[in-house]
Amino acid sequence: MRDNPSFAVDDAEAVKQLIRDNSWATFISHVPEHGLVASHYPVLLEEDAEAIVLLSHVGRPDEEKHQLGQHPMLVVIQGPHGYISPGWYQEQPSVPTWNFAVAHLHGRPEILGDQQNLEVLDALVEHFEQHLDNPQLLHATEASAELAARLAAGTVGFRMRVNRFEAKEKMSQNKPAATIERIIAELRGSGPYAHPGLADRMESINAEALNLGQKGV
Repeated sequence: MRDNPSFAVDDAEAVKQLIRDNSWATFISHVPEHGLVASHYPVLLEEDAEAIVLLSHVGRPDEEKHQLGQHPMLVVIQGPHGYISPGWYQEQPSVPTWNFAVAHLHGRPEILGDQQNLEVLDALVEHFEQHLDNPQLLHATEASAELAARLAAGTVGFRMRVNRFEAKEKMSQNKPAATIERIIAELRGSGPYAHPGLADRMESINAEALNLGQKGV
């Protein structure tokens, strides 16, 4: 990540919320004699932990590729992001840019036992299924519990306490309220770079500036 203070996020609670809102993560390890290894899996927060603690799993044999637990690992969380055209700015000339939210989380994974791994898998499924009318939980029936046991056998769960993080959220905070509103309108439109999720995030991050702009302050 670019090493400068622009748009930096230092608040651990803000990073936790980014993880809650964007569960799909990239795991990156440097394995001696093999180089970089990357995998992609969903993550959850251990909510009762004060620090940022991730819970997840990898499918076998990814734990061997990463030599999971033997080396530090970088977990990348990426929120909504998208292209911002200079044509959306009132100030001209302007340059194109990219708005984004991202966090780099560093730590060493701790391998979980079989029962803890199953509990993490349960929690992951419940996390996503809870929003559906007919949630399909791993232990809802005897048949699903048998399937869950087979699923758990093919995975390795881990907990990772984050000992260091870098995060940035660039959502046009350095632009006037009128320009931010114009960008949000474009993102909510029907053009090739429309992105309602990014528009929502921009609106949330710039809420104070937009409110002041509407009041004419």
